[in-house]
Amino acid sequence: MNNLKVSTREIEWGGRKLKLETGKVAKQATGAVVATYGETQILATVCAAKEIKADQDFFPLTVNYQEKYYATGKIPGGFMKREGKPSEHEVLVSRLIDRPIRPLFPDTFKNEVQIICTVLSHDQKNNSDIVSMIAASAALAVSGIPFMGPIGAAKVGYKNGQFILNPTIEEQKDSELELTVAGTKEGVLMVESEANELPEETMLNAVMFGFDSFQSIIDLIADLAAEAGKPAWEIPAYPVEFDNLYNRVVKDFRAKYEQAFSETDKLTRGTLVGQIDEEVKSTIDPENELENKYLLDVLEKIKHLVVREKVLNTGHRIDGRDTKTVRPIWCEVDVLPTAHGSAIFTRGETQALVVTTLGTDDDAQVVDGLMREYKQDYMLNYNFPPFSVGECGRLGSPGRREIGHGKLAWRATHPMMPKDKEAFPYTVRVVSDILESNGSSSMATVCGTTLSLMAAGVPMIKPVAGIAMGLIKEDDGRVAILTDILGDEDHLGDMDFKVAGTKDGVTALQMDIKITSITKEIMQNALAQAHEGRIHILGEMAKTIAEPRKEISPLAPRIIALKIPVDKIREVIGTGGKVIREITEKTNSKIDISEDGVVHIASVNGDDGKAAYDWIVSIVAEPEVGKIYHGTITKIMEFGAFVRFLGTTEGLVHISEVKNERIASVSDFYKEGDQIWVKCLGTDNRGKIKLSAKRVNQENGEDLEQ
Repeated sequence: MNNLKVSTREIEWGGRKLKLETGKVAKQATGAVVATYGETQILATVCAAKEIKADQDFFPLTVNYQEKYYATGKIPGGFMKREGKPSEHEVLVSRLIDRPIRPLFPDTFKNEVQIICTVLSHDQKNNSDIVSMIAASAALAVSGIPFMGPIGAAKVGYKNGQFILNPTIEEQKDSELELTVAGTKEGVLMVESEANELPEETMLNAVMFGFDSFQSIIDLIADLAAEAGKPAWEIPAYPVEFDNLYNRVVKDFRAKYEQAFSETDKLTRGTLVGQIDEEVKSTIDPENELENKYLLDVLEKIKHLVVREKVLNTGHRIDGRDTKTVRPIWCEVDVLPTAHGSAIFTRGETQALVVTTLGTDDDAQVVDGLMREYKQDYMLNYNFPPFSVGECGRLGSPGRREIGHGKLAWRATHPMMPKDKEAFPYTVRVVSDILESNGSSSMATVCGTTLSLMAAGVPMIKPVAGIAMGLIKEDDGRVAILTDILGDEDHLGDMDFKVAGTKDGVTALQMDIKITSITKEIMQNALAQAHEGRIHILGEMAKTIAEPRKEISPLAPRIIALKIPVDKIREVIGTGGKVIREITEKTNSKIDISEDGVVHIASVNGDDGKAAYDWIVSIVAEPEVGKIYHGTITKIMEFGAFVRFLGTTEGLVHISEVKNERIASVSDFYKEGDQIWVKCLGTDNRGKIKLSAKRVNQENGEDLEQ
């Protein structure tokens, strides 16, 4: 190591040491940094192509977060025994890293860039996502490629009215908030959160708490880059031909684009804009290499100009709305005859079909990774088929966007799901299929999920709705915040700010900024405007279904939950599973018993489930003096009959307790296998249970002594 030039920086942050190191490993990468927080360690590498590919008209940035099982001393499961395709968690963290750094590359930089964050060590205390974001920012800073960073990132928890910086995994379990925030020195770039119905003010303060907390990290990265950074690449600039072409297109075609963008129907508007694009292309000399190279950038810039200026100058948007109006909403439930719960939520030209299915504990998803394996009993899957935007496309496994949108809707509704597993022992799967899309299908999924869950009889704590906000911000100080944004407004605007919650508070917040940062004041105004929109949407949803149905869908399995003593589990199962098999077969039920004694009984109809429930209760119940039981005679003796009741419990009916008169032999009245009613008289001096048959009406089991 003597010939290595290793640079390190350290800081105490959130009660733990954060260390950044470069120059020791992965030296052939354009930039590489190892970040260590506690004993969680991430290697972030950046590789950038030296030349832009021919005809490259977009910025090919790829971010991959990968977990190595050796980081926690585990061997992967499955047949292959090696890491395979990215898990949902790895995809989500990859998106988390990507979102705040993507806006910070210059528009003119189109060289391919790949960032890989690898978990080398995980102490199972400190989350690896924040460490990965910091490591990626540091690797970019030392790489020398054009990047308007560095960024910082932090996780924020909230408990007992206090914010927690980078809560440990254990601390996060009882936190009312899990919020990740990232940004630059100037402002916030990205927010991702799940909250337990917190006020907008608390959410805003949490964002600013995180923003203030990571300023020292930005300074640390900048200090490392000052010592170990590679020579800066030259930032590409648009040539004069770009400006000449742009000015010509604005002069000749601006009015036509303005006319096209005044069309309120999305498909018609898209057709008109596409026709104008082709008309512009026809004016370009095929031999003019520069104009052909920058044409798409010019077209994009003029569309930005037209849409943004209309909003800022007139207060009216593409579809004619003002900045605060929510598009028309209609909802319907029970749209699928065989589903446990189903709903359609439509807002303008965005439509989601959302379906709820209820299952047993066996249907829960087993989640395996670096952390301890666990079961997830609430799942939400989001699908975005190509027909939803009127296009042809390939159907396959969900992409990163679909996984991210599904997780956001899950975060929004998860805090309002029933918490008592004994009262509601179901596994719940929700599927959102987007049928039409023109702006915020993820928030339509939130609304549709609420409707579908309530229609299925899932006892949600409160209904949840979501809304997407947009922003247009110019350098001259003009700002417009847009409620319920369209797809074009998302694409051509500066912010995608999604807020979900109940009438009383926020349950999820996600924000992505396409400019270098936004201010606290803009976020505050956006949250206030989003609150108004959310309350309006909740009111529209309530016209269709206002609260969960009192009973679960008759099509869903009936599940009864009970808790039995752990030492009784063996009796319920029986030798070789004999008892539980008998219960299952005779009651047509499915029975699951956990190690802590929680029993779930699933059946097609309630009577079968009740029969299985009574059977299990009879096995685990303790005999009570004076209570009547139905039992089976197991052995006849001269002095009495042994009777099995309450499962495997046995007691003796003494010969004197068979009849009210004196009898010569018990076998004159009973034989083995007979079923009789008995009354518990207590125990004898040896602890044996004493029973009586003569004190009970053998016809109906009534107590003759009452």
